[in-house]
Amino acid sequence: MHLRLISWFFIILNFMEYIGSQNASRGRRQRRMHPNVSQGCQGGCATCSDYNGCLSCKPRLFFVLERIGMKQIGVCLSSCPSGYYGTRYPDINKCTKCKADCDTCFNKNFCTKCKSGFYLHLGKCLDNCPEGLEANNHTMECVSIVHCEASEWSPWSPCMKKGKTCGFKRGTETRVREITQHPSAKGNLCPLTSETRKCTVQRKKCQKGERGKKGRERKRKKLNKEESKDAIPDNKGLEPSRETPEQRENKQQQKKRKVQDKQKSVSISTVH
Repeated sequence: MHLRLISWFFIILNFMEYIGSQNASRGRRQRRMHPNVSQGCQGGCATCSDYNGCLSCKPRLFFVLERIGMKQIGVCLSSCPSGYYGTRYPDINKCTKCKADCDTCFNKNFCTKCKSGFYLHLGKCLDNCPEGLEANNHTMECVSIVHCEASEWSPWSPCMKKGKTCGFKRGTETRVREITQHPSAKGNLCPLTSETRKCTVQRKKCQKGERGKKGRERKRKKLNKEESKDAIPDNKGLEPSRETPEQRENKQQQKKRKVQDKQKSVSISTVH
């Protein structure tokens, strides 16, 4: 009985030595993996290294590797930076980089914003939009093609001619409509917004003040003609204004001589 107890004692002692050796080797492996592990970490790190930065993060924070030159440093953030999406695992929350053509993403298969030169459609970044869609260069998305839309026609206007509704028998009438939706780049063009057609009405005399355009023109021409007549001087029976006083005196003397000659001729005829 005594020998049996001694044998059990040695068995338990050997087992404890084996457990101790396993713990010691695990500690050596951890020290080889992270020789500079520090417990006094800052910035949300649970464990960190002087060379590699954060090695693990506190709960609910995301672990991401940031490149500084040729070296990568681990950091812990409350949300993933642009170009990354976050995934939560039981042991770590990790930020993973989006696809090369994706600027921001929800997960690896769903992009929310594309890089320059690509158009977003259903979570994917495309070089060209599918058939039936067009590229919007402002939002960089594939959107539906929008066609032009117009309102209903207005009623026809009264029959008119040169802006008047009187003084004629044949004129024109017009109707209009408005554009309610302008088209996109590939949409159908807008139709005409006005139409004109000929119309016939019973001629009616214009009231005073409703004189048509032709009547106003005739009245204006008549006034201009009268003014031009008044402006021209009547030169009938007027002596030329360019004669000198000497010339006028000579003319008067010539007239007197002619009168005297006529009187002489009359007296001679009476004597005979």
